[in-house]
Order: sequence, then structure tokens, then C-alpha cells
Amino acid sequence: MKIPLSWLKDYVDISDIPVTELAERLTLAGMEVEAIETIGYPGAELPWDPKLITTAEVLSVGPHPDADRLVLVEVDYGGPEHEIAVTGAPSLFARMGESDLHLKVVFAWEGAMLYDGHAEGFVQRKLKATKVRGVLSRAMVCSEKELGLAEEQTDIIYLPDDTPVGVPLTEVLGDYVLDFDIKGPFGHLQCVYGIAREVAALFGRPLKRDPLEAAARLGLRAVEQPDFIELAIPAPDLCPRYTATLIRGVKIGPSPLWMQLRLQRAGMRPINNIVDITNYVMLELGEPLHAFDYHDLRARPGGDRPAIIVRRAEPGERMKTLDEVERVFDGEMLLITDGGGPVAVAGVMGGLDSEVEDSTEDVLLEAANFHFLNVRRTSQVLKLSTESGSRFGKRVDPELPLVAGARAAELMAELAGGVVHRIAGDLYPGKPTPAVIAYEPALADRILGVTIPPEEQRDILTALEFWVMGDGEQWQVEVPSYRLDVRRPVDLVEEIARIHGYDRFPHTLIDEALPPLRRNVPLEEEERVRDLLVGLGLDEIISYSLIDPGDEARLVPGDGTLPAPGESVTLRNPLAPERSQMRRTLLPGVLRTAWANLRFLERVALFEVGRVHYRIAAPDPAAGETGVAEPRRLSVLLTGPRQGQWFEPTDRAPLDYFDLKGLVEALLERFALLDKAQWERGAHPSFHPGRCARVTVGKRELGHIGELHPLVREVFDLPEQPVALLEWDLEALLDAARDAEAGKHIGTISAYPPVHEDLALVVDEAMPALDVQRAIIQAGLPLVTRALLFDIYRGPQVGEGKKSLAFALTYQSPGKALGEKDVEKLRGRIIKTVERQLGAKVRSA
Repeated sequence: MKIPLSWLKDYVDISDIPVTELAERLTLAGMEVEAIETIGYPGAELPWDPKLITTAEVLSVGPHPDADRLVLVEVDYGGPEHEIAVTGAPSLFARMGESDLHLKVVFAWEGAMLYDGHAEGFVQRKLKATKVRGVLSRAMVCSEKELGLAEEQTDIIYLPDDTPVGVPLTEVLGDYVLDFDIKGPFGHLQCVYGIAREVAALFGRPLKRDPLEAAARLGLRAVEQPDFIELAIPAPDLCPRYTATLIRGVKIGPSPLWMQLRLQRAGMRPINNIVDITNYVMLELGEPLHAFDYHDLRARPGGDRPAIIVRRAEPGERMKTLDEVERVFDGEMLLITDGGGPVAVAGVMGGLDSEVEDSTEDVLLEAANFHFLNVRRTSQVLKLSTESGSRFGKRVDPELPLVAGARAAELMAELAGGVVHRIAGDLYPGKPTPAVIAYEPALADRILGVTIPPEEQRDILTALEFWVMGDGEQWQVEVPSYRLDVRRPVDLVEEIARIHGYDRFPHTLIDEALPPLRRNVPLEEEERVRDLLVGLGLDEIISYSLIDPGDEARLVPGDGTLPAPGESVTLRNPLAPERSQMRRTLLPGVLRTAWANLRFLERVALFEVGRVHYRIAAPDPAAGETGVAEPRRLSVLLTGPRQGQWFEPTDRAPLDYFDLKGLVEALLERFALLDKAQWERGAHPSFHPGRCARVTVGKRELGHIGELHPLVREVFDLPEQPVALLEWDLEALLDAARDAEAGKHIGTISAYPPVHEDLALVVDEAMPALDVQRAIIQAGLPLVTRALLFDIYRGPQVGEGKKSLAFALTYQSPGKALGEKDVEKLRGRIIKTVERQLGAKVRSA
């Protein structure tokens, strides 16, 4: 939100306060000023030289002696003599031959730095004296573009008639614009007057109430049913209040320069005087307004006057909004309708058919209050973000509509020549009871740890328009209608603290020793996994917990279902369709991240540690179960060319399953689980058939590791190369690691040398190598200390349907050196066992 300082000064006198000090004080009080934009003053991108760029007065316009499209203007700039300048301004060209004009303009003398009005963008140039078709011109009258106040060149600037001549332009149009970033549902701070109220309280200055008193100045009186409109609110839960004011005889045209500049500096585009006034009052007081062409509103069937009915939409009802887009509504959206149908989306945007046009003469001005959650939902569902919807979504004072309507009507009478109907319509079915808080001044001292005198507390609350009743130790504080966020005594303490100034709190040290740090074992274990994987060369990612439901379906080719332990958790009111379901697997996140990075990189190696979410079939409230499980998972993904050593930079073979297996084995080794892990053929719909392993430790299943299914790779738009990935149950991994740590012991170290030999066995093609390895170790216990598979052969030497598995065996006894006979006996026992149990044969050649 942007607020010009000159506008703020209309309501509180802060002329003696430097803008930097003001911004710092506001930021410390909770209204963060992100930036200060300087216009005209030193420090601006184009400062206006106070000696060379001033106000002036055009006295007469004469023809140029040698140019058909140029004129000569006589300018009084406050100097000893008048100056003749050459210009082609359309408005002055149209007044050629006129004298005694007294038009107030902006005058720039030679040497002034301006923007080139005819160049694209903002190009600075220095004004030089030059002859224009034989006439010397040492100065010029300026446009908004040349001063940096507009993006396009149109006409020169005309200043108000009461502007003095010869004063520096900075004194007239120079300004600072405060750019606020106000977080939270504080609708009362989304306007100039709201910030002015805070400034007045912070600096102890009086607050001018002129914009709030327009109704009294107009003699405006409100009734439920005025004679010019029929009002009805069938949905009072969504519209607590609706007011309507009629202004007749308006003349549509441009708004005055001062209003246009304020709107532009606040980030809004001027349109015409009526629309600009509604925007101006919204920025001034925080109440969004809407102007209807009164004669476009229809009566109910058989009615004698136009009608406004604030109701819920019929499902499927349609209307074209001001942005010329046809909107389709559901039954939860609130509409402003007349006797014939919708004319506006309540709190968001008006309808195209009833907008104010150049031919409009009578305006019906809407100022209402809508339920903030309904406005938020409507804006979100329609994907329609507006200044009005933003303010209503942060809650607006329900007492403000009539005040703001009167203020806008007053400006329409002043700036558009309208006549305000003295009776306004006001339906107020949701009028709230004022909130009263029992408050003890001593509470502030107890909570804040500093002493703030009760008199200062009372002054602060009074300055913020709280009504403080009572004396002594117990007060009754009535909350003003605009503070919808204050309902507890501690809220009053917060108001007192921020206006008193957090920077005024003394610096103190803790008197007692800090308590001992309690270990967070689950977090430490997670961090250990992260550190190990980062040390292995992977990059950590953090993906969204909310995913597109379609992503889970994309993980399963065909009509299969994702193997998940429970039903998905979906959001009732998601921010977007692609963020409507809690993830049950980490795979969509790592695949989406891999896709995004592969647009710029050829190799991706990443991992994620995070929680998944699914429903529990039968939660036990007594055990603290909420119905949703949130276990931790680990996911790793590798794809792209394998990077060789520094001396082998040309290794372009792709990363595959075995690269990932090597990383996983390193991880398991660090957790003392490598020898306990069991690898077997796995099946998972997201993994490539035949290139997937299931890993277990004891009775715990860690998860699957393998290469991504080609169809899944294709649907996630990944390149045609192997994508190795895993998803493991991190809880199971860490539980197994704890058990291994608890049962860890150092075995007997043999003093005798090991014996190494190779054994090749021919088995059926379908026989898992893991089963053969287990049989060898079991048969050779306790002397077989290692059986490592180092070769697989398929070919004519072993026959069709067979394969050869070669193992490197290590024999070692803790009590003696193994001799040749011992080894032969052990080998024979192993061969007999595998022949009997698995049908294996020793490969002869």
C-alpha cells in the first residue's frame, strides 16, 4: 500500500517531522515502511531544480510566424519580465489568439533536467536555448511525462487557479510516498486516514476529522427505504449493512490534477471524476465503494422504483464484470442484484451493464459491509483480485459505509456538479454490540516488564479512539468499531506497548541461569541423515506438502492405484486446484523438482526428508490420534550423466540403479545396517519392472529403490534417460538404526589369517541371488564371514534358462589357522547344502 506524505498531512500536522523518522517510528509500531519514494525533491531519480523548475502563469497565446502547429505563449514566471516560449501543446494551440488567460502551468528554464516527452521510456535531457523555426526559445511549459509524473506524453500540466506564481515546483507537487507492507487482517490500516490516526497517536498530535463529517455538512439523513430505491438483504449473514446514496445531475469528465496525482502515487489509474472519487474515498477511509448508473438499475416486476437485492447467487448464474469477463457463480457467492438480475459481485467487482459511462447523469452510490471470509472465497474461486476484495477480506469497519458514502457524495457534488439527495438508504441488519473489555492498568506492567503510568496508558487508548471509563485499578474500555481485532485485555496491552514504543523498553539480562538444553532426538536423527546425504554429494530440496491430486494418479501407469497406507487428505477450500491434496508420497515433489532443474542442468542428484499425510482408518482419540497420520519419509533421485574423477571428465554414462545403490549402502553403513539389510526383487507401480528392489532390515520394510517406470517418466516430461530413485520409511530406518546402536558389540578379533576363494554356482534364471547368498552363509556358519556376489553370467556354457552366480568367499576361524582339509570340508558342506536346497550346481568351466 502506497500513501503520499502530502495526503497524510491533510489529517495530521507532521510538517516538522523528517520523513525518515516518521517511517522508522511507524515501522517500530507495527506498520512496516518498506520503501520511501521521492518525487521532485533531492534524492529522486529526477529532482526538480527549485531555481529552474517553477510555477508560472500563461497570459496569452499567439501564432508562430513560421509554423502551423506551434504557438508562442507569454509566460509570467515571477521574473522582472515575461518570457515567450514556443510550444505545440494541443490545449494551448486550441486557444491561439486569446489573451488575459491566467492559466497556471509548470515552467522550466534553460539548464533544467527533464525527461524527453517524445522518447520512448524515460530518457533524461537538459533543456537548452534553441531557435525553433526562427524563434528563440529559452524555456518551456511542461507536461507530466517531462516531469516524470506519467508514462505517456499527452498535454501540459495545468495547476490549480490559486497556485502562486514563481515558487519552486517542489513546494506544489513535490512529495514522498511511503510504501507499506502491513501484514495481518488489519483493514483499518489499509487507508490514509487509518495511518493518520496511528501517526497522531504516536506523535501526540491532533487528528482532523473533516472527512468523517461530510454527512453533517450535507445534512444527509438515512432511512431504511428511501423513495428512490428499494433495498433488501435476503443474506444478512453475508451482508451486515448496505447503504445507497443518490447524486443527480453529475457531469462525467476528468478529475482534477491533485486527485489524479494522489491516485497515481497510491498506485491507481485515473479514469473519470466519478470512478476516481470512489477510488479516492476507498484509499482515504478504507471503505470500498461502487457507483452505478442509476437509470441502468431495474425495478422488481410490478415495482415503481429500481431495486437492490443483496442475495446469494443461484448455482450457475452468470454476469459479465467490469473487466469484460463472463463470471459463473456458485451458491456460496454473494451478489448485488436489481429487479432483473446481478449487477455486481459483492465486495469484489461491479457488473459491466450498470457501469458509469460518459452519458451517466444520475449515480447510485453503494457503500456496504460484507463478510470477510465470503469475499475472500469469492475472489479466490473467481480468480479475481481487486483493491476492494483485498480490503473487505481484511475486515472493514461496519460503521463506515454511511460515512464514506457521504464523503464520496460530497466530492461528487463538488467535482462533478452533482446534487446529493438528502435522504440515503441504510439497511443495517447486522449491527454489532460494542465490545467492552474489563482492563487493569497493572496488567501492562506485568506483561511488558516495564512501568507505563496509567495516565499514559489512558492517553494512548484515547488517542486510538478507545473509550476509557472508570478510574483506579479497574477500567471498562469500549473498543471502537474499526478495531475488529481487539477483544481481550492483552490486546489492549499490545496497543499500549507499540504506541509507547518498543525501542523505549530498557535492555535487561536474565537474572537466572538458562535451563539445560533438552535434546530433540528425532530432529538430531533427521539432521544426521541430511548431513550424510549432503556429504555424499546430494542437494536437499523442500517441496510443497500440498500437491495436485492428479500427480498421484500420474505415478501409476494404466488404471493401477498408488500403494498408500490410507486415504488422502483433501482441503475443503484450497488456494488453487494444484494445491488441494496433502501428499501421501514424496515422489511428486522430487519428480517436479527434477523436471524444473533439468531445464538448466544435465545432472540432478537430490533428496528430500519430509512428512506425508493420510487418514487413519480407525483413530483412537484416547491414544491422542487425530485421524491423520504424518510419518516421515526419505526420497532420493539421481539422473543425468555420471561424472567421473578429475582425471576422467569424459564419463558420460548415465547414472542408474547401481549408482543409487552405492549411495544407499554408504548410508546404511553409517547406521551400522549394511550387513543387516536384505535386498530382494521388489514390485512398485512407479518403478521399472525388473529394476526395483525391496529393502528390509529384520521385519521392518524400509521401502523400494530402483529406476522410474518409463511411462511415469514420460508423463512427468522427464528426458529419456534412467531416473534412479527411492522412497523409504524414515521412521523404520531410524528405528532399525537405534536397535543396531543398542545391540552393537565388538566381536572377537581372530589372530589367524583368513582364507579367500571364489565359488561359481549355476542356478535357475528365476533364483534370486540373495537366496543363494543366504544359503552359503547359513551352511558355512560360523567360519564363512563374507559371501560377496561379484559376477553374473548367462550364456551357452551354462545352458538356456540358467545363470551363473560367482561369489567371493572369506573363511576365518577365531581359534586356529584353517588348513587345506578344513577348507575342503567347509566347501563341500556349502556345495551339498545349495544343491539340496536350491538345486544349484558348481560351475565347472
